[in-house]
Amino acid sequence: MPKSSLACEITRWSKRKETPIKDIVAVEEPLQVVVDGRPLAVLMRTPGDDEILVMGFLLTEGIIETISQVRSIDLEARDNHVMVFLSDDHECDWERLTRHLFSASSCGLCGKATVDAILQSHPPIGQRPEFDPVVIQSAPDTMRGAQSNFDSTGGIHASGIFSHDGKLLILREDIGRHNALDKVIGEGLIKGIDFTQCFLLVSGRISFELMQKAIAARLPLVAGISAPSSLAVSFAKTSNQTLIGFLRPPHMNYYT
Repeated sequence: MPKSSLACEITRWSKRKETPIKDIVAVEEPLQVVVDGRPLAVLMRTPGDDEILVMGFLLTEGIIETISQVRSIDLEARDNHVMVFLSDDHECDWERLTRHLFSASSCGLCGKATVDAILQSHPPIGQRPEFDPVVIQSAPDTMRGAQSNFDSTGGIHASGIFSHDGKLLILREDIGRHNALDKVIGEGLIKGIDFTQCFLLVSGRISFELMQKAIAARLPLVAGISAPSSLAVSFAKTSNQTLIGFLRPPHMNYYT
């Protein structure tokens, strides 16, 4: 199993004194995604959950719509490579894909051609389920209690999928915010979870790209510990998603 964290020697400066100590940092490595022999993207990720990361990436980038459209995934052929083979009856519209072949762990739009192209990719949410604010406010403590990699490194993002009644169904961590989200979406896709009755909590700020990935999975509510961007708010209004920022009990802000 690849390591998600690594020990390193550092010097801590405090009160005019220098002390050599060991620290733990989150691992960041590239993962080349190859689909039917075509290099598609390089994801800068925390190793360890590559299959579910790639499955979520394929869904949120519009390469697949269902798990049945993936024939197989090979993680053993080459280090830091994943070979994806689509089913014979699934044709991918390569010309429609607008993502750059390289995406960094902290990227924003990652080379999306236009905002309008994203907004047209997925229809808005229809009838949204009602979520109890008390249930939503219990989610940060639940997610924080499950963030083992954050406890050791202090430098890693998390995404959590919660049931309608507030049960943590999936939690994944990664050096990249969008990778953590792709991981929980990919795992939910494999497990057959009905995202339309769930809500998403992310550990940091809410960007446009996270909203775009959430709508691809049909998640009706997205909440974050930090602030949303202006484009995320605009997108949520267009996609009819509930967007909550600064979820820090006993307060939270409804932006849509």
